[in-house]
Amino acid sequence: MSTAAALRPSVIIDGVHKRFTLNHAFSFKDTVVSWIRRRKTTSSFEALKGLSLVINEGESVAILGLNGSGKSTLLKLMSGVMEPDKGEVLTRGRVAGLIEVGAGFHPELSGRENVFLNAAILGMKRKEIEARYDEIVAFSEIEEFIDQEVKHYSSGMFMRLAFSVAIHVEVDILLVDEILSVGDAPFREKCRLKFEELIAAGKTLVVVSHDAEMVRELCTRGVVLSRGTMVFDGDVEQALTHLEPA
Repeated sequence: MSTAAALRPSVIIDGVHKRFTLNHAFSFKDTVVSWIRRRKTTSSFEALKGLSLVINEGESVAILGLNGSGKSTLLKLMSGVMEPDKGEVLTRGRVAGLIEVGAGFHPELSGRENVFLNAAILGMKRKEIEARYDEIVAFSEIEEFIDQEVKHYSSGMFMRLAFSVAIHVEVDILLVDEILSVGDAPFREKCRLKFEELIAAGKTLVVVSHDAEMVRELCTRGVVLSRGTMVFDGDVEQALTHLEPA
């Protein structure tokens, strides 16, 4: 029974393509000069090229690759922030993306008000937020500033509160994009332990990170991308060796 549950797909990426248009003219003058010289003002970039991937329930997977390989694009497709040009992205259960921490925060509102606002944006009902409010604030370690407008917060305080809200959302799939590169060492360690707690509870974790040590500690499987295609999928230690220069 546990084997069957472990093999139940949590995320299915099926033949996904994603293309972006790059703008090479940043002003009216650039546009005119390009027109006179018959140069293109835009070009296209294919971030993902027919990618297929299945992540099972309860897995902790690292998405690895050099800059421009398509890692963050893939995470945004999983979170629903973007849609593929071709192919299909399917997820099972509630998804929370720690991709742009604090994207829903309002600078004119207090920390307390922003906890309720951001948690609601991430899909929590008011009763859920009220039940977890004290835990969220305690984790952030900024209790004495919680009724201050967040526009007066330092970047560290803002990050702690935003991250604390996101990590306490009741989710089935958690997507993390380089978030732990921000913050001091004790707070990063506390976040790492929280991730381990979520993994132990059977949540699905998908991580994009350049921190090899963090990837080793949190993930058992590594998927390596290169120029929008998958070049390796397997043991995380072997995946990390694929990132080393040839």
